[in-house]
Amino acid sequence: MKSQDETLEEWSRSLLQAYDLEDVQIDVNAILSLAGVAAHSVVRPAAPLTTFIAGLAAGLAGGPGQAPDAAAMKSALDRARTLAADYDSAATEPKSAGAPVE
Repeated sequence: MKSQDETLEEWSRSLLQAYDLEDVQIDVNAILSLAGVAAHSVVRPAAPLTTFIAGLAAGLAGGPGQAPDAAAMKSALDRARTLAADYDSAATEPKSAGAPVE
């Protein structure tokens, strides 16, 4: 029986092949970590949404003549992680009494 890590690696390779992206390297653990931050800092359904948007941003940034794939992916994952973590702290800050509500 395959481990979860083996299954995820095999599944990601299958997806990459299906999209003719065999030469693209992804960090499964970094993506899963980002999903965890989004799920716990925002709401659980934010996990797939966050990872999809980060991947889309990385793909667009890594377009022809743009940033290398690895740099684009790292930048997109880092930015999404920071936004998700900041979202949690901003959402839990108490509003000052008498402050205008936006």
